[in-house]
Formats: sequence, structure tokens, C-alpha cells
Amino acid sequence: MNSKLHRIVLATVAGSMLAGLSFSAIADSTVDLVQALVSKGVLTEEEGALLTKGRSTEVEVQKKKESKSWTSRVNLRGYVQVRNTTMLGGDDGINLWSDRSVGDDKSLGDADKNFLIRRARLIIFGDYGDHLSYYIQPDFASTAGTGNNNFAQLRDAYGDVYIDKTRVHRVRVGQSKVPYGFENLQSSSNRLALDRNDALNSAVRDERDLGAFYYYTPTDIQALFEDINKQGLKHSGNYGMFALGLYNGQGANRPEQNDNYHVVSRFTYPWKTESGQIYEAGIQAYRGEYVSSVNTYSRRNAAGALVAATPTLGTGTPSSGRNGIEDERVGISFIMYPQPFGIQAEWNWGNTPGLDIAKNVIEKKSLNGGYVQAMYKIDNFQFLSTNGTLIPFIKWQYFDGYNKAETNSPENHVNDWEVGVEWQLAPEVEIAMVYHRMNRTNLVTGSRVASAANTASNLQPREDYENFKAEALRVQLQYNF
Repeated sequence: MNSKLHRIVLATVAGSMLAGLSFSAIADSTVDLVQALVSKGVLTEEEGALLTKGRSTEVEVQKKKESKSWTSRVNLRGYVQVRNTTMLGGDDGINLWSDRSVGDDKSLGDADKNFLIRRARLIIFGDYGDHLSYYIQPDFASTAGTGNNNFAQLRDAYGDVYIDKTRVHRVRVGQSKVPYGFENLQSSSNRLALDRNDALNSAVRDERDLGAFYYYTPTDIQALFEDINKQGLKHSGNYGMFALGLYNGQGANRPEQNDNYHVVSRFTYPWKTESGQIYEAGIQAYRGEYVSSVNTYSRRNAAGALVAATPTLGTGTPSSGRNGIEDERVGISFIMYPQPFGIQAEWNWGNTPGLDIAKNVIEKKSLNGGYVQAMYKIDNFQFLSTNGTLIPFIKWQYFDGYNKAETNSPENHVNDWEVGVEWQLAPEVEIAMVYHRMNRTNLVTGSRVASAANTASNLQPREDYENFKAEALRVQLQYNF
């Protein structure tokens, strides 16, 4: 066999072998192999060029196809939280509006005590090209009316549009968390306390709304945020070093009630000391006009008798608050991440729609409140065959204000203590146990007045929005997948 025929045979065999393999796996290697054969003199440059003709173009076309395929850019994750509550003492017939498992058979509203699926969420997310990320999160443990639980409801549905490839500048459009407060922005799967504090959480119902938000995050801050998250230090997520946005103002999954935007801005700055300790401090504020919802509630009249009443939105005819009442706040945050000891504290002040029971009118009211939480992170906590993380914590929260998003925007007084521990026995399983000492307003209404119907149902008359004191042991098991 002459040398020319020998080269042709080798080239043909090499090309056939490569053609039989997956294109996506060896497309780039085809060119490399042919070039190696040329460099060793097995093939001439002309023969090599013939074999690789069009290969570069095919590689580029394939890469473009893969980058445009949404199926190659889809990620799934989620978590489920199951809770159980044991009442330890205190007043009967109490309610914790944020957790229906807290209460007894004399409580009003949702009576699903004992076990409760608090959250069941599936998150669909990913990147599509260099300038778009998407995030969709439904919750399958939502409530739809009295006695109807575990309905699917949309929590998040937004896209992040990156203006530059370094992702320093981005605009988030859709339904997402409003950048107000640190604990509000923490994922429920990542938070130590079972519920967010009332003082800041009352700013935005479900922490979310429909709007557009600009986030500015320099590359060094992005890196520090990622470091905090990788160390498992209970971060809030990347909501920018600076944020500015417009949103409807009525809360997630609720229609807008007026032609008025809420405006929000937040600045937060994390830093690491030479010892490796990481801190973060922030300030945030928002302003808008909020339209409260109204319904009947039970209150005492001048004679002391229980009667049903429906408040008005402001004064005058038509009511001055029908298109919204001034809603504005400013809050501060400070975090010393648990390495191993940590502190988390926030406070806010402002004006909001609130119910004046004496006048039976919803009008502008002032508020203030916040919380302080201390924690200690113990890594490599071993029990049987587990090697996880144990985080004991203590939290005090105070609120003297109003919950604008609850029906009638009722007054809410909170002075609670929580002592608990979270055990991350594995990345996929977490158990939290919390002793909760409650001193707060009962926000769950029943309009239970003295009537023939209530008497027939063996329901005792009760004034709505009463204060109660109670103690409970609350346990939560969380699955991460």
C-alpha cells in the first residue's frame, strides 16, 4: 500500500469512528484529532482541511441550539414543612394567625390543630442565555376558605434581566419579594424562627407583590453573598447591595385597588473582618397608599354588650380612605452571622392604615416594633450515624402597631419570647423545636356575638381583637429536595 493510499485509509477510518460517536460529546475533539494527525505527517494539510470542512460551523450551530433549548436550562428544587403544636397553658380559644396549628377546640377560624402542612413548595428556576434568569414558585399548602386547605397558589413568578454579563445590574419584573427587611427576604426554608416577626412582616403581605425592582450588586459583594450562603450562615439571599422599585402595594395575588404605586428602596452592606467574622447592616423604606378590606367584627358598645360592627374607610361621604390611606415605613437591620455566635436584629417605624375600635373607623395610625435574635452554630454535631449542624436560638419580638393587610387593618400588640433549636441532621432533613411564650392580639375574627344561632351551636360570645397569653411547644420537620 503506497503512502498516499495509506493516509487516505487512516483518514477515512478516523472520520468514520468520530462520526459514530455523539456529536455533542466529541464535536470539538474531531478537529483536535485531525490536527494531531496532520502534525504527525499522517495526513497532509489539504486532507485535514477536507475532513474538518464545515466542522467549525456545525459546532457553533450546535452550541447555539443548546443555549436556546429551555429544557437544558431548567432546575427543580423544593421543600415541605410539617408542623405539630402542643399547648402548654394559658388562655383558651387562642389563635396564632400565622400558624393554624396553634390553638384548641375553642379557637375561632381554621380549626385544623395538631398536624399541619405549613408549606409545600416546588421551585422551577434557571438561566436562559446571558441576560435572563427565571424563577417560578407555587405553594401547594395554601388555604382557600374555611376548612379548605392545601390548594396550589402562586408565590413567585419573575424574571431577572441582566444588563451586563457580570450581573452587577439587573431588573426583576413580576411577582417577587419586596426588598424590605432582612428576615422578610429570608427563605422560610432557611429561617430559624418558625414565623417571621410581626413588626416588619406586616409591611408586605406574604412578603411579595407585583412590580419591577432594580438591583445593584458589585462583584465583590456578590462573592461575599455566595460565601455566606455556602457556609450555611442563614443568609437572606442576593437582593442587591442597593435596591429601588415600584410595586402595586396590595400584596401578592391581590388586585390593585388604586392608581398609586408603592415605592421601596433598600441599602445593605456586608463586610468581613480579618478574623473572618461577617457582618451586615442595612436600611430600607417604602411609601404608598393602601386600601384596607373591611368586614363585620364583634365589639362592645357603650353599654358593654357585644354587637357586630363594620368599620368605615376614613371619614366623610364618600369615605376619605376609599382610594387608600397613607402607608410608609423606615427600618434598620443588623446581622452578625453565626460563626459560631451570631446576632440578628431589626426595627421599623412608620404610619399605616389602622382600625380605631372606639370610633369604628380605619384611618392613618403610627407603629413601631422589631426583634432581637441570638444564635449559636454548632457544626459536626454527631448523633448515631448523623453528622449535622445544631443551632440553638432565642428571640424576642415586640410590636405596637396595626396589620394593614388583615381584614379591618386591626391593632396588633405583640410581646413574645421564643427559645428553640434547629437540628440539620442532613442536608435533606431539618427538625426545629420551639417553646413559644405568646402575649399578643388575636387577629382571627369570628364575629361571635350573643345570638340564637351561636347559642344553638354552643359557641360562647367573644369580642374580636382581644389580647391573649399562652404557651406552646411547636415542632417542625422540613424536607429539602
